[in-house]
Amino acid sequence: MKQIESLQNPLIKNILKLQEKSRERKKQGLFVIEGKREILLAQKGNYIITSLLFLSSKIDDDYLNHFTNAELIEVTPEIYQKIAYRESTEGVIAVVKSKNLTLDSIIFKNNNPLVLVAESIEKPGNLGALLRTADAANLDAVIIANPKTDLYNPNVIRSSVGCLFTNQVATGSSEDIVKFLQEKDISIYSATLQNSNEYTQEDYTKGAALVVGTEATGLTEIWREHAAQCINIPMEGEIDSMNVSVSAAILIFEAKRQRKK
Repeated sequence: MKQIESLQNPLIKNILKLQEKSRERKKQGLFVIEGKREILLAQKGNYIITSLLFLSSKIDDDYLNHFTNAELIEVTPEIYQKIAYRESTEGVIAVVKSKNLTLDSIIFKNNNPLVLVAESIEKPGNLGALLRTADAANLDAVIIANPKTDLYNPNVIRSSVGCLFTNQVATGSSEDIVKFLQEKDISIYSATLQNSNEYTQEDYTKGAALVVGTEATGLTEIWREHAAQCINIPMEGEIDSMNVSVSAAILIFEAKRQRKK
């Protein structure tokens, strides 16, 4: 088992780069995960873990035995504190190979899939919350249209509590995603105020894609043009919109409710 005791070690320097720079993550095809559960979920999701750095005071052999194909590296508390992203730590960090999150990687096992499409979401916390909701509802896929945030950003992983790895996830342009959904005979329900019906009036029991955008700009025109129906969530207070992750959860669980009838 390898040990690292110097902050100047090339691997330690590279981990810091991977945490901080999307450009480095894309260039190297690697990203960093912190936390026991998140790392195990990534492995379960068939991500390849190349290196596992840990504190011997916090991680036991039972946990390490899950990672027979990874390079196991014991680090000092000083080094771990330097590379740890969270304030409260569990003593383990992994370097992991990225996946090619393309539309053609999605395989539907359900004849009437339920899909979430989120367009141009910028905040990592919102993306993470969407992924967490998708996992809770056991959606067939989550597709990020025109992504503004790197999905392997540490804040996305942290806020999703590892649900980036439990969902089928893909990215693409809005144009390509519309074409993909049409080819799969999946009806589009776009959350927008224009020409919309109240969300409870629609039938989501067949193949359905629930499409949400940002609070600031909403969805682009293509999602209104190709929607089977635009839908809205009635607002009864002073404001006219909700956080995108809250809106998505309302729509998703209405669709799930209909499918359990």
